[in-house]
Parts: sequence; C-alpha cells; structure tokens
Amino acid sequence: MTETKLISTLNKENLPHLDKTYVPSRLLLGPGPSNANPEVLKALALNPIGHLDEAYIELMSEVQKLLRYTWQCNNRITLPMSGTGSAAMEASIANFIEPGEKILIAKKGYFGDRLVDMASRYNADVSVIEKEWGEAFTFEEIKYEIETKKPVIFAIVHAETSTGVLQPLEGIGDLCRKNNCLFLVDAVTSLGALELFIDDWKIDLAYSCSQKGLSCPPGLSPFTMNKRAEDKLSARTSKVPNWYLDLSLLNRYWGSDRVYHHTAPVNMNFAIREGLRLIANEGLENIWRRHNSNAIKLWKGLESLGMDLHVSSEFRLPTLTTVKIPPAVDGDAYRNHLLKNFGIEIGNGLGALSGKVWRIGLMGFNSNEENVDRLLNLFDTELKKFSIFDSSSF
Repeated sequence: MTETKLISTLNKENLPHLDKTYVPSRLLLGPGPSNANPEVLKALALNPIGHLDEAYIELMSEVQKLLRYTWQCNNRITLPMSGTGSAAMEASIANFIEPGEKILIAKKGYFGDRLVDMASRYNADVSVIEKEWGEAFTFEEIKYEIETKKPVIFAIVHAETSTGVLQPLEGIGDLCRKNNCLFLVDAVTSLGALELFIDDWKIDLAYSCSQKGLSCPPGLSPFTMNKRAEDKLSARTSKVPNWYLDLSLLNRYWGSDRVYHHTAPVNMNFAIREGLRLIANEGLENIWRRHNSNAIKLWKGLESLGMDLHVSSEFRLPTLTTVKIPPAVDGDAYRNHLLKNFGIEIGNGLGALSGKVWRIGLMGFNSNEENVDRLLNLFDTELKKFSIFDSSSF
C-alpha cells in the first residue's frame, strides 16, 4: 500500500486578519439577548477554576439560593442548566413525558410551537389549544381544556417573546392540582423582570434563560421543579431519553453529592452569580416597578408619535413590546438604519408577525429611562425618512 502524505493547503494568507477580536458597540433593545451588566462581565472575565473545586462548589450553592429568591420558591431542585433557554425547555419535556403520555400545550406564539415540536419528538400525545398571535388565554378556556383532555402536563408561555403577550397565571396551579397534572411555565422573558411567584402560583416546573431579565450573556438556563415534579420523575418506567439533560443525573451534581456529570461552564456561573446578586441587592419589587414604569413610558411615547401597539394594554408585556410597522415603511430598512447609524438593535417580527411588527425589548440592565428616551427620539426623527407619508399620517 502506498503511503499517502497529507499536505495542508491552508496558509496564513487564507486566514482572517490576525488582529484581536473586535465587536462593535451595540445597545440591544430587541427580543434578546440584552446587554449584560458591566459588573456581570467583570465576573465573567475572572480566571476559571475547577468545576469540583471547593470554592466553586460553594459558589454553586450561592447560585441556587439566589435563584430560589428570584424564582420566589423553596424548591430543592433549582439550578442553572448548562445551555441556553431551549436546553431547559427540552429538559422539561424529556424528563417528565414518557411515550404516549398526554401533554396539553397552550399555543399563542412561536415558542408555543417550539414546545409542540419538542414534545412530539419525545413521542408524547400532544394536544394543542391556540389563540391568535397577540391574545392571551382566559382561565375558563384553560379550565375547560384541562378538565376535558386530562393531560399529565399543562404547558404555557408566561411572557411570549414573539407576540409581546403577558399571560395571566393565577389560579392555573390550583386547577392543575385538582386534575392531577403538572403545571409547566416558560418564563424566559419574565424571570428577574416581572412578577413571578413559583410557590404561590403552584407552578410545578419552570425554566428561563440568562440573557434577558438576569442581565447575563446567553449560555445558562435557570430551572426549578417542586416535589410534585420530583415524584413524577421518580415514577418513570423508562430512562430519560436525553442523557445530557437527565435531571436525575444533574441533581447528583447540583445536589449534596456533587457527583461529576459534565464540565460546567464555570465562568458563566460566575456571571450568573453576579447577575443574581445585583437582583437581590436591588430587590425584586423594585425591579418589577422599574420594568413596568419604563414600559409604560415607552408605550405612551410610541402612541404619542402615532404608532399602534400590537397587544391590548391588558395583556401587554413590559419586557417586550410589539409595535406595528406603519404602512409604506420598509421595516427591515429602518431596523438596519438604527443598527448601522446609531448602534441600536430592535427586532423584526417572528413567525406569523414577521414583517408586521418590530419587537422592542426593555429587559434587565437595559430597562431604564435613558434608553427609552433615546429610542423614542430616534423614532421621532428618523422613522419619517422611511415612509412616503410624514409621521403624522402613521
């Protein structure tokens, strides 16, 4: 056999310029990520230590305690999963649904669709109730569907990032307990920014992300589960089909045993510990008031400029506002104009709302009056350049 010599044709001339990494300055006022708090970035830049180091194990405990405060719960299994919010979303399906079991998903936007897709991949018996993109479910609608369909899990998105709808949750936990099903809540765009009471609202399972209300970079997904959920997990008759997201294994690492499961993203946990510390220092009630007041300022400002908001005030989401793109305006051109000329990002509509709305995020560190004033000023001075009409005709 003739030996083949492998010769690389790659040379330095084919590589990008070997300068240090450069990232332009951006104010992220879209659907996420939002800008990380500078103190969080300092924590992120600390030298890593081993994921079984005593100092790191102590930090893990601190993160869990801070998460329980932010979730407003006393759940034993409360942890930041390694991965973005979709990882904890999938863990919520993979661990608690066995093939053939019924899950009822209340779908009113893009992320309800994602729950449906994930549940079907785990061979669940998926039942769906739907609302128009921009509406919320009533308690009576949910009650009828749970009592009729008898699912083992009822899942709903609290703060729907694709539509800007805040779904009322009070009373649903009691309803689920009466009907012997788990109550699963997507809190990706609400944790650390909006009122959320895991224990008081009797939510059995909830997940979120690090890059919105917690003012951290993306990469971790906070998760919590109560004793009812633990019992459901313990009663499985088959192995959890996803090894990496198997909570019985993760709990051995995040629980008292601290048994190695995977190499943890230690720097991201430095970051989330700092983000949660800042939340605790400010106080949840102060944070909730801040997000609400800044959102109201944005809504009133947009409406004073003649803009129409997609969601009625009753169900409007303070962390994510959907504003209708005026007729004859090129929505993408205006977004690109803000980004290229002013360094400000706002989001396009997602799914059924693509090209119909802009999505404006005021989350965590970014939720302040200065950012609202800056954005409203740009809508006032720049938007008219992208329409055949003047701004008074919007």
